[in-house]
Amino acid sequence: MSSLPMSPQVFAILAALIEQRAGLHYGPEDRDLLADKVAARALDAGFDSLLDYYYFLRYDPAGPEALDSLVDSLLVHETYFFREPLPVSVLVTDVLVPAVRAGRRPRVWCAACSTGEEPLTLAMMLADQGILADVELVASDLSPRALERARTGEHNLRSLRALPPGVEGRWMEVREGRPHVKPELVAAVDWRRVNLVDAAAVAALGAFDAILCRNVLIYFRDDTARRVVELLTRALVPGGQLLVGTSESLMRFGTALSCEERRGAFFYTKAES
Repeated sequence: MSSLPMSPQVFAILAALIEQRAGLHYGPEDRDLLADKVAARALDAGFDSLLDYYYFLRYDPAGPEALDSLVDSLLVHETYFFREPLPVSVLVTDVLVPAVRAGRRPRVWCAACSTGEEPLTLAMMLADQGILADVELVASDLSPRALERARTGEHNLRSLRALPPGVEGRWMEVREGRPHVKPELVAAVDWRRVNLVDAAAVAALGAFDAILCRNVLIYFRDDTARRVVELLTRALVPGGQLLVGTSESLMRFGTALSCEERRGAFFYTKAES
């Protein structure tokens, strides 16, 4: 149990505040889990009541920054190199390589990239094809802490659990028990802080040939996920590709994207205008 009691009423207003800010959904069954995490932040901030902490987050001038910090502590940063690699590999060989050969400079956005393993995996695949410099890579996350880690190129050994042969030594090295990605790969990514439920922030990134938003929508309620998918669809060029996680499906959202299979990987394609 939490060191500070959380009534159903306080849970409801805190969960609603967090969902409004970041899209993260907590159902009634998550009350104890949320209470433990929020109580620690509230006590650190000098509050002995979660209702008082809610009022601080909601109405105090310092509240928005504290709420962002709370959300950061709630985010799941589970990721690793070459996670579900097939769709990324197919994207590189079937979409990005032909685009570069046709004289274009495609733009790719890795949304909710956490500590950067996914965009850096993509960068390695592009470098293997000799086209890293010809693709514009943008990677974003809501967490400043995760992005700070991503920008260092330093990771933990658990992030190597799916690493294929030939990557270590070529694109990264382990020093003092910590994997370090080659600096030129880290520098090839434009790291941004973006809230996926913020329409203006998403629009400000511009248009992309491909967007990876994988293993993210599962943390949203359907209405929030639908809204995020609409924002991502707007951010795609006509004919652009959206990739989601292998356990995620957009079919129930009635999306304007069409689903197609390419060599065992599923792509959601925006119609040509």
